[in-house]
Amino acid sequence: MAFRAGVIISLCLSAGLVWIIESGAADVFLEATRPDFQKIPLGVVGIENAGGAESPEGRIRLGSRIEEVLKADVRRSLVFSLVDLSGIGVKVNHLGKTPDPSFKQAAEQGVSVIVWGKAGMKNEDKDADVNMEGYVYDAGSDEMVGGKRYAGSPSVVRLMAHRFADELVFRYTGEPGIARTKIAYVSEVGPARELFVMDYDGHDPRQVTADGFLNLMPRWSPDRRFLVFTAYRNRNTQDIDMIELATGKRWTLVSLSGLNITPALSPDGNFLAFSSSHEGNSELYRMDTRTKDMQRLTVNAAGDLSPSWSPSGREIAFTSDRSGGPQVFLMSADGSNVRRLTFEGDYNAAPAWSPRGNWIAYVCRSPKKDYKLCLISPDGQKRVQLTTGHGVDDSPSWSPDGRHLVFSSTADGKSQIYMINTDGKDLERITFTGTHNSAPTWSPAS
Repeated sequence: MAFRAGVIISLCLSAGLVWIIESGAADVFLEATRPDFQKIPLGVVGIENAGGAESPEGRIRLGSRIEEVLKADVRRSLVFSLVDLSGIGVKVNHLGKTPDPSFKQAAEQGVSVIVWGKAGMKNEDKDADVNMEGYVYDAGSDEMVGGKRYAGSPSVVRLMAHRFADELVFRYTGEPGIARTKIAYVSEVGPARELFVMDYDGHDPRQVTADGFLNLMPRWSPDRRFLVFTAYRNRNTQDIDMIELATGKRWTLVSLSGLNITPALSPDGNFLAFSSSHEGNSELYRMDTRTKDMQRLTVNAAGDLSPSWSPSGREIAFTSDRSGGPQVFLMSADGSNVRRLTFEGDYNAAPAWSPRGNWIAYVCRSPKKDYKLCLISPDGQKRVQLTTGHGVDDSPSWSPDGRHLVFSSTADGKSQIYMINTDGKDLERITFTGTHNSAPTWSPAS
């Protein structure tokens, strides 16, 4: 299947990036996954206000604001289960630098970790520094195991809470938390589609490009300094560009004739996989980002696109219609050992390899003929449907801890961005502004 420019643009602006087709093929009922760990019971006593009137958001005191963000981060981490201390009869009388006597009572009722702190501004000046202190009590050792102090401008109040949450996750798992990660995505700006970056919870969106036409399919560099993406100069020219987020510096990586789309950097950043039609048909290529040497990976009369690297960098998942309709295939990073991964259903596309390597998320056609998210193990032995309901779900991308997916969906009519746990629970919409938000991609951990 050779792709025409108009067809590709139309499909990239809608769902799936590939073939949306109807078929009479049999559908398969799927199950949801289950969590594989026991959450740690954690109680947040509170963040006490310690000077200064209000946060820059207005009418919300600093301590309450930080506590709200911290609790949301703890809940989304899936490492901890939040315990309502007052709900189990624990009354805390003192918030200081030492544990309150009531913490032992909480420990006797199964609470493993207790968190508290204080925050304030030096004066009423809106430009004054914010100071925050956070403390951690561990029931197992019956002592305070962590004390952190943060200072900065009012604009980084949320970042303080995110950082404290990430340090809690690291202390109890040895792995980075996700509260300070970012999500890049595409949003409609007038007649154009531009790239944006926001916090992982949907806050503080920032526009990255301003071309006035189409910038699509962003992907992060491993060091999260850059985004690679498809830049449509016009309806006949599609390049693959890279932009440095801190400076806005931008340059073109691939400018072959025809379509150059669906870029993806390898885990070490040394190679860029992408699809190009410059030889007449949409095929996958690999470019060495250091030498600019290019290698064609697929040779097939069908269309191949949407490469996704395995965490080791040794394999690539991709979409191809060489079997008739779109299906997910795997191959070695040099293009050898090509094999088909998905067989159930007539539409499976847009694969995304999990950071732990145990699952590949993709867009599948459900028994109700809706386009949903599915997961499949790389050996093809396990297959589960993750999302349900109305609308088209598209463009899955994994959190760096492998416990969540972000994706776009038309469940509420217009395309917006959602987060969901990998067990199918806690679906959460995270974009509420704009008329069209799509193609999210989750950054690596900081």
